[in-house]
Amino acid sequence: MDFGIKNKVALITGADSGIGKATAKLLAAEGVKIALSDKTTDQLQANAEEISEIGEVIPVTADLTKPEDIEAAKKEILTRFGTLHILVNCAGITGATKDFLELSDEDWYQTLEIDFMAAVRVCRAFIPMMQKEQWGRVVLIGSEDAVQPYPDEMPYCAAKAAILNLAKNLSKVYAKDGILVNSVSPAYIETPMTDAMMEKRAKEKDISFDQAIDTFLENKRPHLVLNRRGKANEVAAVIAFLCSQQSSFVVGSDYRVDGGSVATVA
Repeated sequence: MDFGIKNKVALITGADSGIGKATAKLLAAEGVKIALSDKTTDQLQANAEEISEIGEVIPVTADLTKPEDIEAAKKEILTRFGTLHILVNCAGITGATKDFLELSDEDWYQTLEIDFMAAVRVCRAFIPMMQKEQWGRVVLIGSEDAVQPYPDEMPYCAAKAAILNLAKNLSKVYAKDGILVNSVSPAYIETPMTDAMMEKRAKEKDISFDQAIDTFLENKRPHLVLNRRGKANEVAAVIAFLCSQQSSFVVGSDYRVDGGSVATVA
């Protein structure tokens, strides 16, 4: 399938690993010029070197909690590529995982700052470029947690629900400018973030890493009928489709890549 996006320019945040890196590789293979963004310079540089064997790429170090970093990233992308057509926001953290009564204001603020407000900031910064082009694709990364609450992950659930709402609202405003906004909601994907979750679980329960995964699937994700962690490239494939010309009638949608983990149809 020809995605029809050769020579388009994409910014991918949270690109030091996992879904962000996998998406960058797929888009680069389609001829997209890539700006990789994260706050971890060394790993970002290594990823850029790896992806440069596939296509044109630059690393752009930025802390998305800092508006000045986003503005600096914007200038760097404009200097190198002149514009932007595609934004994929993969930056995120698990956040505090505690009983509700133990969660502090700071626990809530930190999670919302990174998992929600970072998306607000990058959209505000880069959508005007797409308006000038009269063509754009924005993909925000949600989660199964947005629609299927987990009481021990309340700040993350709230932030991801906000992401889905943000994507829907943006889709209503900017479709007239040729900018299609959608979201993708993964569940339990094999990434450094879930690795850390499983390492913590293994230590707390005095079990192996593999046992932590198996018991998590059994006890915490009983509806995940594929009974395994997903792969980053399985999520990236859906993101890449939504960034393409082939998704020209898809707007304001949320695509679940969750192995069946969400139990409801809505």
